Amino acid sequence: MTAARLIPFIIALLLSTIALAAALVTGATPSDDALLAARWTARAALPLFLITYLASSLYRLTPNDVTRSLLQRRRQWGLAFALSHSIHLVALLINITLYRPRPLVSLAGGALAYLFVYLMAITSTEGWQRRLGHRWKQLHSIGMHLTWAVFLVGYGSRAFHQDPAYHLEGRIFTPLLLAALAIRLWAKFGRGRRTQPV
Repeated sequence: MTAARLIPFIIALLLSTIALAAALVTGATPSDDALLAARWTARAALPLFLITYLASSLYRLTPNDVTRSLLQRRRQWGLAFALSHSIHLVALLINITLYRPRPLVSLAGGALAYLFVYLMAITSTEGWQRRLGHRWKQLHSIGMHLTWAVFLVGYGSRAFHQDPAYHLEGRIFTPLLLAALAIRLWAKFGRGRRTQPV
């Protein structure tokens, strides 16, 4: 793998490490550390997801060297997101297991999204793409939109949470996720249809 292809993974590890370090420094108790680590590693994974989610659409709308590079390395960005989100999963499981147990039903949506994240990661090869045919695109489309929906529900609920400490992240990331969907729809049904990705 060339150095350029390693950049998404380096960024994923860097963002996750910063999130974990900030949680450990900021938290007053181990319980706070675990909560902040779970919360902030999710934030660290979100930019990687959005790059993967939007790479094709951005190239359709504004084809240039930058968007072409994002599209050509979309697989690496997706795998980097899977890596970063796995770090979030470990932090989340520590938080839930040791400090804040939750009903299993409340975890069902996230668990399904993780299933698709790992299915997409496993099948992110040309061999699997040939083996699955048109079902490969369906699998990845469902997985991407399911992950988007889980992020949206998570941050959307924070925007109006009873604890005002959650409002800022909810009111920043919810519009960001909605804007990402709008960009995809515009690229698919609007003027972006004229430029097909390579």
